[in-house]
Amino acid sequence: MASTSANIASSAALTFELVARCSTTRARASLLTLPHGTVPLPIFMPVATQASLKGITPEQLEETSCRLCLNNTYHLGLKPGQDILAAVGGAHKLQGWNHNILTDSGGFQMVSLLKLAKITEEGVRFLSPHDGSPMLLTPEHSIDLQNTIGSDIIMQLDDVIVTTCPDQVRMREAMERSVRWLDRCIAAHKNPSTQNLFCIIQGGLDLEMRRECVREMLARDTPGIAIGGLSGGEAKDDFCKVVETCTELLPDLKPRYVMGIGYPEDLVVSVALGADMFDCVWPTRTARFGNAITKHGNLNIRQARFATDFSPIEEGCGCKCCRPGPDGLGITKAFLHHNVGKETAGAHYLTIHNVYYQLNLMREAREAIIADEFPAFVKQFFGRLYPEKTTYPAWAVTALRRVGIDLLEGVDGDTVIAAGAE
Repeated sequence: MASTSANIASSAALTFELVARCSTTRARASLLTLPHGTVPLPIFMPVATQASLKGITPEQLEETSCRLCLNNTYHLGLKPGQDILAAVGGAHKLQGWNHNILTDSGGFQMVSLLKLAKITEEGVRFLSPHDGSPMLLTPEHSIDLQNTIGSDIIMQLDDVIVTTCPDQVRMREAMERSVRWLDRCIAAHKNPSTQNLFCIIQGGLDLEMRRECVREMLARDTPGIAIGGLSGGEAKDDFCKVVETCTELLPDLKPRYVMGIGYPEDLVVSVALGADMFDCVWPTRTARFGNAITKHGNLNIRQARFATDFSPIEEGCGCKCCRPGPDGLGITKAFLHHNVGKETAGAHYLTIHNVYYQLNLMREAREAIIADEFPAFVKQFFGRLYPEKTTYPAWAVTALRRVGIDLLEGVDGDTVIAAGAE
């Protein structure tokens, strides 16, 4: 960082201000100022993979209070392609979005498209899913694409393998290669005064390997830090241990981004463990299948019981769909039930609601941290989601106990918890 004070650190294109800490857990409230505006943390970032959030317009996304969303370098590099992105002046202009953008480097596609890819020290060779032509993604090319895209936060290309991979030799190779590739990304980055390059911590579920990677990445002093390689099928207990291990070693005055998580329970627990930023396609994808996220759990709007339910998705929700007029739409479950699966309007409205829910959940967490009432917020959140304490997920109970929150306070010690519940 170029300059620091007690609670503020600044680099060429980023200012991070630590506003408040929870006195019990590791949760933090911060302000992240980027070239396209200030973002309050903790934050959930909706994923607009191909420069479009499926189902809603940029104006509607803005109305949810979103100020930072994701685009994907791999997909934008294939279509519309770098030449068109350069001609239009970057992804902000391409999609009519005047707020911040974070781009994934394309590394995750190594996992999802592994049958098409071969990973070497040079980079990733793969076949285009569009026309089958051979392609090569190197750290230099990934950064060059992201420089053209013009995103406010760009991610290093990392060597990503699933956390459940039993091959520890391959896991170490991926971790060490990710460090070497970061050096190449830093050298290739042409716009450090307007774009922030974040490193990505790898190491699978091996906590010592994660610690080693943290030390190496911190030595490179990037403006922000991501914890990558999770959400790959690992047990939630293991996920929490990785996040907790990494945040324990990370500096206070840099943003901490846990990549690829979006379930509400995961977000709340990760905030308690000291993380700030999260992203996932799940809230928008589940909307397209007719599901609404609420404080009391997910609702499958396709179920027949909603055919005559003329209440909003969630009473008291501030999203455009749930709010009554004149500034809201007052959409009912019955209307959504009628449309879901038949008309695009159903998915459209549910997407607006789900994105708003995720952003509002993080806003409420932030307010609770600032008021130093975060433990009470966490207990209320789980109490609404699981009316019976005996059904609380064991992984969440265990992880939160390690940072000072006992969800089962007042419950008999021999109470059986629903181990492994999502």
